[in-house]
Amino acid sequence: MSGSPAETPGTQILVIRHGQSTWNAVGRWQGQADPPLTAVGETQALHAATVLASGLLPTDRPLRAIVTSDLQRAAITASIIASELGFDPVAMDKRLRERHAGAWQGLTRAEVEDRYPGFLATGQRPDDFESTDLAGERAGNCLIGLGHHLGGGTALVVSHGGILRALRIRCGLDDDFAFANLSGQWFHVQGDTLAAGDVVELVSTDRPVSTTPL
Repeated sequence: MSGSPAETPGTQILVIRHGQSTWNAVGRWQGQADPPLTAVGETQALHAATVLASGLLPTDRPLRAIVTSDLQRAAITASIIASELGFDPVAMDKRLRERHAGAWQGLTRAEVEDRYPGFLATGQRPDDFESTDLAGERAGNCLIGLGHHLGGGTALVVSHGGILRALRIRCGLDDDFAFANLSGQWFHVQGDTLAAGDVVELVSTDRPVSTTPL
């Protein structure tokens, strides 16, 4: 599914998930651990840049910023895209980091089920897993601050699947949408208001994507 920002004033921000990481490829829960991209992830980022340049970014609202999580799977994705778009510099913001997954970081789904039986089926998380509300607050405040700073135009943000879902919840949407690598969503900042727009997909779904949500 693809989309474009609404024709309204304010700042339009496209938030996308990073390319495939080495832990995505083997199904390990990442959280704020910092594995790099795979070769597939690098190729996904190159393809995403082509899609962005071919018309997804609005021509009447110039791209004014590229901002990324400081975790390398996002930062490298952003760097590849920025290079292909001829855009410099790329800014980093720790508030765009993935949700901390606590004791689950580094575990596969099978290992989580073994150590925390029934948690996945019921949506439970360990006590040290960062809450959706806290993640949505920090990431949402980052987007609103970016909107204030730019005062219009378009920005590209490279972040994480858990952050995208937290932003959706902050905007009053459901959290059951699974964001594949290099998919994302438009958000609109007007004053101190953050609203969600269309979901976008920058690589086809038949490409290898994550088997874990973070």
